Amino acid sequence: MNPMPMPVTPRIYALGLAIAVMSLGAEAQIAPPSEYGPDPALPAAQNSFLPTLKIPKSVGWPAGATPTPLSGLAVSALADHLSHPRMLYVLPDGDVLVAETDAPPESGFGAMLQTWVLKFEGAPELPSANRITLLRPKVEGSPAERHIFLSGLNSPFGMALIGHDFYVANNDAILKFAYHDGDTELHGAGTKLTALPSVPAGHWTRNLIASADGSKLYVGVGSSSNIADNGIDAEAERAAIWQIDLASGTHRIYAGGLRNPVGLAWEPQSGVLWTSVNERDGMGDSLPPDYMTSVHEGGFYGWPYSYYGQHVDVRVKAQDPAKVAAALKPDYALGAHTASLGLCWSGAASLPAAVQNGMFVGQHGSWNRATPSGYKVIFVPFENGRPHGTPIEVLTGFLNSRQQAQGRPVGVAIDRQGALLVADDVGNTVWRVTASAQAGH
Repeated sequence: MNPMPMPVTPRIYALGLAIAVMSLGAEAQIAPPSEYGPDPALPAAQNSFLPTLKIPKSVGWPAGATPTPLSGLAVSALADHLSHPRMLYVLPDGDVLVAETDAPPESGFGAMLQTWVLKFEGAPELPSANRITLLRPKVEGSPAERHIFLSGLNSPFGMALIGHDFYVANNDAILKFAYHDGDTELHGAGTKLTALPSVPAGHWTRNLIASADGSKLYVGVGSSSNIADNGIDAEAERAAIWQIDLASGTHRIYAGGLRNPVGLAWEPQSGVLWTSVNERDGMGDSLPPDYMTSVHEGGFYGWPYSYYGQHVDVRVKAQDPAKVAAALKPDYALGAHTASLGLCWSGAASLPAAVQNGMFVGQHGSWNRATPSGYKVIFVPFENGRPHGTPIEVLTGFLNSRQQAQGRPVGVAIDRQGALLVADDVGNTVWRVTASAQAGH
């Protein structure tokens, strides 16, 4: 999620940065078509001492500018001038919750380097807002009414409402608050449901999704490093999706070997959980692909020992052949280094048929690829509960003609009117995508 997710070798990255800052002219593109789908091209690894770092400067949107929608769609701002909006959640009454959040503070060399990167990137040096804002839509096309729903949190990300219990995933714990229909503000410090691993920091986002019967929560917990750099023991219960039983508060690892599982969504026909996963760095521009996959209970997806099934990462010295042999191949590649974060089912979207019955994916965009990839929202069609066909670009234009980042998409959700919502954490906007009048809707 951060512009530069920090492995535990920051001095190497510092050297890479010094080299990378001089090469920011390549044209952005969706990753080559061969990097998408169930059987992506997997070239030979290009392990290097210095990583490729290419971080487009963040400049925000010019006045009146918006992302470019797919033909037949229109886009407008539901809310702007937010502070790093990341994840979205739509309440039953149509109110939209947005987590305004960033990584928790760190100290030491890594934190100093992160600050340098942000300054180079052009991002404001602001602490995490640590709040959830409620957006109450008003007249179609006009900005939403807004309220501070919860504040004083710790890098909040995932949200879920079950009955009158509202759950939020901080970086280090899941909290529960009492909620009543129509509330615009929640009070109190909340009740801790369960602690979450947060040290070493590493991947900090914690997304949530509830089971259909409301008895369980699933939470994505990313790794603390790139490839278990501090040893596998430091990754205990990380790089995994937890299943939490709400009656007892106990948890178990539902699936593991998922380096950074961010997006979580249910596929309604099969009732199967899906996740979008950010893969490892330092293997070249085209390896390995980020991906989305159905999540098998008890399944293991390779990290750190192998990628995209049983392709061994030779950099991991303490290999585990049994784990490699058991590694499941993901269902659908989403392009290398695209930072595919947001994931949602199209649901009852009131959008053209071409972007119904499938998954929307928010691709935050690469920071470590010579030619930037991602920086868009795509749609992956499904058929019979499985991905079917090639992705469709739904929102583009997040990079301008100078290859500067006007925005970067993160969370995606469908609102109660069937429009697609997109959280843009560089443009500090929540975009609303609808069928255009020209499309006959």
